[in-house]
Amino acid sequence: MRRPRLFVDVSAHGFGHLSQVAPVLAALLERLPALHLTIRSGLPSANLQARIPADFTHLSERSDFGYVMHDAVNIDLPETALAYRRQHAEWEARVDREARFLADLRPELVLSDVAYLPLAGAKRAGIPSVAMCSLNWADLFAHFFAGESWAPAIHRQMLAAYNGAARFLRLTPGMPMPDLRRRQSIGPVAALGNDCRRRLHEQLRLSPHERLVLIAFGGVGKELPIANWPCRSGVRWLIPQDWQVENPSFTSFETLGLPFTDLLCSVDAVLTKPGYGTFTEATCNGTPVLYVRRPDWPEQDPLIAWLERHGRCEEISPDDLVSGCLHEALTALWRQPARPAPRPGGAQEAAAVLLPWLAGAPRLPTA
Repeated sequence: MRRPRLFVDVSAHGFGHLSQVAPVLAALLERLPALHLTIRSGLPSANLQARIPADFTHLSERSDFGYVMHDAVNIDLPETALAYRRQHAEWEARVDREARFLADLRPELVLSDVAYLPLAGAKRAGIPSVAMCSLNWADLFAHFFAGESWAPAIHRQMLAAYNGAARFLRLTPGMPMPDLRRRQSIGPVAALGNDCRRRLHEQLRLSPHERLVLIAFGGVGKELPIANWPCRSGVRWLIPQDWQVENPSFTSFETLGLPFTDLLCSVDAVLTKPGYGTFTEATCNGTPVLYVRRPDWPEQDPLIAWLERHGRCEEISPDDLVSGCLHEALTALWRQPARPAPRPGGAQEAAAVLLPWLAGAPRLPTA
């Protein structure tokens, strides 16, 4: 008997898309251990393997680019516009190639977070597909480019691809997505970590009153001038290894040998930008969040509103981030009372939606 096959397309626009997909795949594999996974993503294989608890075939390719970024919070809009115009100049030919690729692969189902090309290709090949994310590129495209004369035709193609999927699983928290006809809202998706606080304190030889703050901007580069930050006793900063800062107050988190979610679960705060993965994982693991807004990024408002309802958080300004004047914000953050962590039930909900296509049960309509 042929093993059921799932083709998964994971956007490499940061790590947030992987953080959404991985718990869903884990929930699926609990119910269907024989599932054969093919994952296409521009993310490094090591990052996929660290999150996905199964063997899989990795196709190291990108089917979307999301947005061209100057850094983790600033978009290069002219280059993004050019990239979209190039992608859609030969849109029908791209969809044909994608349809042939998927037809040769013969998956029972295509899952995309959140590229729309595989959805369009699956539709043309007669293969059911499901999209899943807290955002979609069509809504973001309309937000930034709706006033351009060349944009409406591209937007129609994007929306048609998303609406060709059998379902769009809109994660909580997420954008409203009113134009998606088969939208289905599900709960938060987040991995839960292990509290390794004692191990970290011993490993780093922290004093009893020293706090750990993780700096994590979600897989898109955002190097800070931390060498110029004022020295503050009582805080140890965990930073990306490629920043190469030699200072006893800073330690690269990759050298600590812990999975990222365990690390996030074990620190006293995380410094980040609004992004689904870090916001939901921090909140569901009870970790306070210090964040800086992203200029004109429409997804951030529902994320921040959810974080304010369910977690502990403080906003800082871009100037304070650059200067390292974070003492007052951290003090205010740590004075906030702890709240009950929300339950991330969205992965099980998503798995329940996907399972019928993979387990041979009656299927939901694809048209």
